[in-house]
Amino acid sequence: MNPLSTVYGAVGDLRNSLYDRGIFKAHRLKYPVISIGNLSIGGSGKTPFVIRLGELLLEHALAIDVLSRGYRRRTKGVLQVDPGGIAASFGDEPLLISRRLKCPVVVGALRYDAGRWAEEHINTGSKPRVHLLDDGFQHRQLARDFDIVLVTQEDLADSLLPGGRLREQLPALARADAVVAMDGASLDGLPLQGKHLWQAARRLELPPVSGPVIAFAGVARPKRFFKELRRNGIDIKDEITFRDHYRYHSSDIRNLLRMRERKNAVTFITTEKDAVNLGGHLQALEPIVVPMTLEITSQETVIETLLGAVAERPGMRKSTGTSPV
Repeated sequence: MNPLSTVYGAVGDLRNSLYDRGIFKAHRLKYPVISIGNLSIGGSGKTPFVIRLGELLLEHALAIDVLSRGYRRRTKGVLQVDPGGIAASFGDEPLLISRRLKCPVVVGALRYDAGRWAEEHINTGSKPRVHLLDDGFQHRQLARDFDIVLVTQEDLADSLLPGGRLREQLPALARADAVVAMDGASLDGLPLQGKHLWQAARRLELPPVSGPVIAFAGVARPKRFFKELRRNGIDIKDEITFRDHYRYHSSDIRNLLRMRERKNAVTFITTEKDAVNLGGHLQALEPIVVPMTLEITSQETVIETLLGAVAERPGMRKSTGTSPV
């Protein structure tokens, strides 16, 4: 193992131990918190999972909000995401979640502060209320009522940062309440006794594409996106990768337009997250934007499990005293 990875792991283990022993305290919000997280630094499907789980909870007549860090935003403090805003103000993933779920999304470096703000400023009436904690597995300052962790096949053979992409190793799954095998990942051999084991799969919603394209993406695992496009018969003249969460500049747009002309491509194709990060440049490229959907296997069982886990927390019964299920 990379010596720096050993140091990174030791620091993480110490921090977790301090929380486990109660030396570091987790702060609890008034209403229940369901955390969605993973072990790696990106590419596991957290954002589409948050969106799909949020849709299911809304279908079950719950009021939800999403608490997120707002990674790489240029603003400070606690803010409610404006779906008409820009990624620089709120972060690309919170902005995408806000637009897709059409529910309150609140960003803050300390998710407890974001949750307190949401409880004080967002009125949900008499509906049962749940906070969804985005990318929350390692954010132990906020107490949660249920921990969901997504695991990909790549995670199973990966190593800790900085040598690999893992923030925590597989034994950390012991803290989880439910482990989700993403896209057919095999959980065989992992010590997951007593855990809820769920499955979910991502799928690109590809519109009709006529003619060759330039594909570009600034996501955690862009090669997966390109591979899926090719698998669906898309004629890709070139693949352009940017770093995850990349904010596009005028020079990038000029380079892409020149490449389209040079490669005799008819248009561009990219991800929803990249469309968010293009901001005002989106119109200049007019790319085909490919949404990603996610399906959770046995979703009614998943929802029943979650509602059962938070049933006794404040705010989980309507004013009539009936259950939300």
